[in-house]
Amino acid sequence: MKLILKFNLAFLIVFLIGLAVSGYVARDLLQYNAQQEVLDTAGLMIEKADAVRSYTSKQVAPLLQTQMKYTFLPQSVPSFAAIEVLKGFSEKHPEFTFKTAMLNPTNPRDRALDWEADLVNHFKQNPDAKQVIGQRDTPSGRSLYIARPIRLPSAACLQCHSTPSAAPATVVEKYGPANGFGWAMNDTLGVQVVSVPLALPLARADKAWWTVMGMLTGVFLVIGLTLNLMLWKLVIQPVTRLSALADRVSMGEMEAPEFTAPAKDEIGVLSDSFSRMRKSLQHAMKLLEG
Repeated sequence: MKLILKFNLAFLIVFLIGLAVSGYVARDLLQYNAQQEVLDTAGLMIEKADAVRSYTSKQVAPLLQTQMKYTFLPQSVPSFAAIEVLKGFSEKHPEFTFKTAMLNPTNPRDRALDWEADLVNHFKQNPDAKQVIGQRDTPSGRSLYIARPIRLPSAACLQCHSTPSAAPATVVEKYGPANGFGWAMNDTLGVQVVSVPLALPLARADKAWWTVMGMLTGVFLVIGLTLNLMLWKLVIQPVTRLSALADRVSMGEMEAPEFTAPAKDEIGVLSDSFSRMRKSLQHAMKLLEG
């Protein structure tokens, strides 16, 4: 097997091992970063919902108290306002699903499903917990979610949620006396959940992974071509010429041209050694002839 084939075989083995290890590490890292990016966006959605809830509770609801005596205005409800505002985001990014899931909601649409109720109970049992990140199976595939608790922060909310008799008549007329009452201060009432199909961050990671692997392959190919060119010019070509010259000299062709190597590297040292050996051989041949 020729030297250049041995070199390329060794380089190919190193290239494949390096590419496999790099690909494995890069895939895990990119998947993790993609999931964190999606979770960061989901967390910002929940923080935006909290900001809307706070704004509605402190600035919008007081302005609508008089009208609420005559007709129910859902715009005065913090949770309703947060859901409506985030609808705009969900329309542009339908992969993100936001829900305010309550154990005892005023509006039946906000009632927690079984897995959401489990999250609420988790926060009830762990008052210091700030959020839960997890995955679950859905009919459309694996889903990634982030959940944060909803706790009753102020006594102002009890005006509508303590007892039916204390609540505005329009609220009771709209939703009835059976739902959304009996709340207590600092109680964990529900969770805000943002769900994202796990396929979304994985698709982003795969796209980035293919880009990284393409770049690594390109870099390895450039390095391989460069090393092959250097090997051919600096080693293979001079050694081939020197080998051919040595064959001619060994066959007694003393008139063969001299081999000169311009560089003072290992090939140059080999060239000088061959020239001395050739001169010694010529001198020995003359002594034998004499």
